Amino acid sequence: MKVSDIGEQGLLKVIQQFCPSDVIGDDAAVLITKPEQSLVVTTDVLVDNVHFSEITTSPEDVGWRAVAANLSDLAAMGASPLGITVGLALPGDIEVDWVERLYCGMTECLQQYNDNASIVGGDLVRAPVITISITAFGQAHPQNIIRRNTARVGDAIIVTGVHGASRAGLELLLHPEIAENINEADKQTLIKAHQRPQPRLDILPIRKDINFSQISGMDSSDGLADAVLQICRASNVGAVLEWQKIPVPKVFQNWLTPIQTLEYVLYGGEDFELVLCLPYVEAEILVQEFGKNAAIIGTITSNLNVVVHDDKKEIPDQVLTLDRGFQHFNI
Repeated sequence: MKVSDIGEQGLLKVIQQFCPSDVIGDDAAVLITKPEQSLVVTTDVLVDNVHFSEITTSPEDVGWRAVAANLSDLAAMGASPLGITVGLALPGDIEVDWVERLYCGMTECLQQYNDNASIVGGDLVRAPVITISITAFGQAHPQNIIRRNTARVGDAIIVTGVHGASRAGLELLLHPEIAENINEADKQTLIKAHQRPQPRLDILPIRKDINFSQISGMDSSDGLADAVLQICRASNVGAVLEWQKIPVPKVFQNWLTPIQTLEYVLYGGEDFELVLCLPYVEAEILVQEFGKNAAIIGTITSNLNVVVHDDKKEIPDQVLTLDRGFQHFNI
């Protein structure tokens, strides 16, 4: 059965089963926030053959990744999710089953991270290309909101997990023949990192132990290099990253060349980890709280450049730029 067979109203009935009945039905959703909380809002758009494709991503995984991208933005701000709205543009010949599976993936991701957050509305339109636009709503105490522009000279730079895994998973899906030298378990771990990224909402329970007013940060969805550069640019500072301290998948050591590893780790994107800057004492506490694969990887400096340094000299020292990562509209 195609979307064109049941029309907009028919498809709305299909989609509304994924939404709480007491929230939908009016011109806008009403979300109740707690006293002394700020509303945090973010929007992310995914387009077929730009952010996903049938070769690499099932409908459930498309839904998961669409929601995860927004939840990661909330986590990067220190906000807990309240709900999402979904703008969905579809060709008429898309099967209804594809749409249902898409919403199953969205719901599964939401429920894993917050049982109370749900799909609370949206919009449907006909379009030549599948496009998914999600707006997520979260809440945080005003003093606990993480911003990009508060990094200070001397701050430690930490990451909450490995980088490069999502890019490696995408390459394995597009080019299965390159998997000859890695075992099946490692292969599936990398593919899962691409198809089912894990937004780091586990930062929220840690808030009571850390003074969030001292933290600057963002997520690394556009790449580790991009995140550090964006923070430094917003804070008018620079950074030195220690290459050997950046957590990377162990399988890279015998599978990729040092240059390939550098490309995947710094510029691969879609790992959805957090990059945070804060004083060293608090940074060490935060790394212990996050546990496995979290690490201090560098220091904020007064020099405005962001430099990667390798003690082992496997890669030459280099100044990072925004030009090498993925940028929309670049030719």
